[in-house]
Amino acid sequence: MTQPLTSRPFGPMPDGRPVTEYTLDNGHGLRLSAINLGGIVTALHVPDRQGRSANVVLGLPSLDDYLKPHPHFGTIVGRYANRIAAGHFTLDGTAHQLGLNDGVNTLHGGATGFGKRYWEIVPVPDELTLELRYTSVDGEEGYPGEVQLTVRYTLGATANTWRIDYRATTDRATVLNLSHHDYFNLAGSGSVMDHVLTLPASCYCPVDATLIPLGLDDVAGTPFDFRTPTRIGQRIREDHAQLLRAHGYDHNWVLDRNGAGLALAARLAHEASGRVMDVHTTEPGVQFYSGNFLDGSLLGSGGASLRQGDGLCLETQHFPDAPNQPAFPSTVLRPGEVFASTTEHRFSIC
Repeated sequence: MTQPLTSRPFGPMPDGRPVTEYTLDNGHGLRLSAINLGGIVTALHVPDRQGRSANVVLGLPSLDDYLKPHPHFGTIVGRYANRIAAGHFTLDGTAHQLGLNDGVNTLHGGATGFGKRYWEIVPVPDELTLELRYTSVDGEEGYPGEVQLTVRYTLGATANTWRIDYRATTDRATVLNLSHHDYFNLAGSGSVMDHVLTLPASCYCPVDATLIPLGLDDVAGTPFDFRTPTRIGQRIREDHAQLLRAHGYDHNWVLDRNGAGLALAARLAHEASGRVMDVHTTEPGVQFYSGNFLDGSLLGSGGASLRQGDGLCLETQHFPDAPNQPAFPSTVLRPGEVFASTTEHRFSIC
């Protein structure tokens, strides 16, 4: 009989704290593994149309590899997902300077963002759920306020869904933007250029030379129009200024939402395996990143060198640099308020 929850030692942190890898298994072919470090999802096994399972997220072989620099494989990203221009913002008249870890900007919370922090993981009794807890202290990476965070990973008991629920409170006004940085490859190996992507978004954020948004632009007539299913490799080599600037896709799409609640953010399909992933979210945007900076210097958990286009990210989120762009939806969290966000990954067969 399938065990819904198992665990194994994953190794010690440099200070001796133990890291455990927990695995949830819904008994229908969906299996998720995650560790204390960064809330990292180390593996996500999904069946194909023949019922054969494969890991559809990129990962690294060991804890030592995750402790070294890597491009956020499987991590929770925050305190602010994506980029903040010059690592600087002003809130309620007070200027805040963050550490710069992406050239002249701050990316994914700074040099030691949430993806490099030690999270407490607690299995939830009688549910296919892992609850992750972390306290981000006032001043961490330059952000104001102590933030109490809870993130839940839940597998569907009957359907092959992976749900992420984020919740946070603060004791002082701050900015907060949480996301998850999984590199998906529905084939289980090789390139994602043959994957077919749909993004229900009429606008996206063009970027400057440092990948900071320049406002909004219409996707119509551009390689950024994924409103109908489009193979990722079909237009990625076009001579378009934005593709050249980002070395591919690394942009925020503004979802065509109609009201609150969960809405479709992306549909990713791989014809050869039959795997389909529908991403639904309460967030207003999704960052599609085509794995442009995977340069072959890292070996994945399967032993292969990870190269450009071997995985892609669909990061549901608020918009990059929103603290400096008043026209974007606000990312300010104040005392007495609760930040709540949900993203579901729904797997099926085509």
